[in-house]
Amino acid sequence: MQINTRTSNDIHIVAIAGSLDSTTSPEAQKSLDAVVAGAKKVVLDFSQLDYISSAGLRVLLGAAKQLRASGGKLGMFGLNQSVKEVFEISGFATILSVYQSEADALAAM
Repeated sequence: MQINTRTSNDIHIVAIAGSLDSTTSPEAQKSLDAVVAGAKKVVLDFSQLDYISSAGLRVLLGAAKQLRASGGKLGMFGLNQSVKEVFEISGFATILSVYQSEADALAAM
């Protein structure tokens, strides 16, 4: 798994590549915690994410809760078909903001 962060205006964009599972979720948690601590608007780029497990979903839910508690917002885009299916089956597609493109996600922030 690789995580890269960049900023566009006041929005932090976090690109996660590879697999987000029980092995990589502690590293992802640490990285997202650092971003969320200093941000109000975070967009996750999943265009290079191959797989997400329930451990990865927990990381996302934690980040979303932290942002909401501080008046912030979390969005994501670039879900491939298998990641999208995990989001739909788990119900995360209805509780997290998922967008078709980076432009859509940035505009919604």
